[in-house]
Amino acid sequence: MTTSSAVQRHSGPRAWLALLGFGAAVLVAAAVGGLAVGGAASEYNSLRQPSWAPPSWLFGPVWTALYATIAIAGWLVWRRVAFGPAVYAWIAQLVLNALWTPLFFGAGQYGLAFAEIVVMWLAIGVTVALFWRIFRPAAVLMLPYWAWVTFAAALNLSIWQLNM
Repeated sequence: MTTSSAVQRHSGPRAWLALLGFGAAVLVAAAVGGLAVGGAASEYNSLRQPSWAPPSWLFGPVWTALYATIAIAGWLVWRRVAFGPAVYAWIAQLVLNALWTPLFFGAGQYGLAFAEIVVMWLAIGVTVALFWRIFRPAAVLMLPYWAWVTFAAALNLSIWQLNM
């Protein structure tokens, strides 16, 4: 099956419903993190942080934009290949994304959260590589997310070291 016939097979009303499904998946990931911990901003502000740490108000807008691009990227690949290794990698990185906030904020396990974010970073890399082979614009949509998680991992490591 060619890529164009795969896209045609996943077009129309079903495709738009699937986009809602991908959007719902990222909302669930965001909600798991948000519901698992209350007062993350105040906890973040109470931690010793490096001088380059962003203000807590920045995280909401950044994550909103990133979650939108993550959903669209997953949907674009699904339209071409349906469920397969690339979409399963997308799901795996999203599950890891949902787990990080409860580890860092809910449990205060900064070291474990750092180990988890490294695994998440690798999962995003696998997802980007798989997406690249299927539909490069979808892979490109994942790059700001991967960059942000790179920054977040460095911040996590620094906060862990400063708050031991």
